[in-house]
Amino acid sequence: MATITKRIVDATQPASRDLFLWDDELAGFGLKVTPAGTKVYLYQYRMTRPGMAKACPTKRYTIGRHGDLTPMQARARAKELAAMVAQGTDPRQRELDQFKAADDAKRKADEKARIETELAFDRLAQLWLEHYEFEKERSPKSVALARLVVNGYLTPALGNKPTPHIGRADLQPIIDKIPTAKRGMRRAVFTYASILFGWAHRRGNIAENPLPAMDKPEAPKARDRVLSDDELAAVWTASAKLSDPFGPFFRLLILTGQRRSEVAEISWSELDRANALWTIPASRAKNGAAHIVPLSPTALAELDSLALAQQINAKAKKPDGSKWPIVGYALTTTGYSPISGITKAKTALDTAISEARKEAGGSLAPWRIHDLRRSLATGFQRLGVRFEVTEATLNHISGAKGGVAGIYQRHDWREEKRSALEAWARHIEAIIRPADQDNVVPIRA
Repeated sequence: MATITKRIVDATQPASRDLFLWDDELAGFGLKVTPAGTKVYLYQYRMTRPGMAKACPTKRYTIGRHGDLTPMQARARAKELAAMVAQGTDPRQRELDQFKAADDAKRKADEKARIETELAFDRLAQLWLEHYEFEKERSPKSVALARLVVNGYLTPALGNKPTPHIGRADLQPIIDKIPTAKRGMRRAVFTYASILFGWAHRRGNIAENPLPAMDKPEAPKARDRVLSDDELAAVWTASAKLSDPFGPFFRLLILTGQRRSEVAEISWSELDRANALWTIPASRAKNGAAHIVPLSPTALAELDSLALAQQINAKAKKPDGSKWPIVGYALTTTGYSPISGITKAKTALDTAISEARKEAGGSLAPWRIHDLRRSLATGFQRLGVRFEVTEATLNHISGAKGGVAGIYQRHDWREEKRSALEAWARHIEAIIRPADQDNVVPIRA
């Protein structure tokens, strides 16, 4: 043993194995010299217990390398360690605890950063929208509604808040701010939020989906408005006072029974005049299934008038309504996009109807465009059309076409649909002629 000084440390040479030199002034302070010549300062100690000093294992704490520390600096550190041991603190264990605490702190900081970036609601919601659209063949309307809910309601309220931190207290106010009269939108926000958070839960992004524990908004009241023959005639007649192509738009809605967006965005490429067929592609159909609509002579006449008007506007040399364009939209005011401003056109139509019925001393109860579709279905029933044919005409996937039945029953009812739509067109023609109002032609389809 010797007092560890710089002179002693510099003079100590390596041996064939680790060499230890212990200080004779400070118990436990020492120097280790490796065979490679590395010199390291140590502090050796025991964490003693009363009556068990010899039973406690000897531990060594590495203070640092010679060169990085002087003997005096190493001795000072050894004294600090000796004081810790005297107070019952294990230097090695404390250092391990500090390392663990630092590691835990870093891990928590990394997780916090991940939650605030990768799991920020606005970012995760956009990822879900991509998943929702492309995971299955979603209808354009369903995808559009999902985007409206996320971009119009959820993201403006939740922003980049970490999704795992979002709970019922964050979501309920979003629904509460939607007027109670808008039951459909309140329900849609709840439904799509539940789908989104359920997806995040299954991915392990959040511990639980908060929506199932919330009260589901009431569903919109099912509408049952059906226009009478007199009301249908009023709509048809008043549509003639609208500027083109809005008149034909409403008349095609009546004649075909198809959805508002499907009729508004009808393109010439979907139409086959020779076979009197309109094929709505799956990408435009609400249920994602391509749909064939036979065209009655009355519907063909409406489309002929649209084709003729477009040719005249294009200053064709020999306009001919029976020669339909190959591309472009049938209902357009710009020549390159489908019609817009349908709500404004509906208001103008209602005004024209009110003026006409005012002269007759009556009025028309409030109605919506979708009521025309329901009116066709009811009219089919009056004409004796089979339920399956009505469902096929409306492109409904219900009990008649869904599930196992849809797999094994592949008949498309094309000819039956044609017969029904032609009978319906004859009925419409009859009710718009006062002299023939009782001329309802029943069919067997």
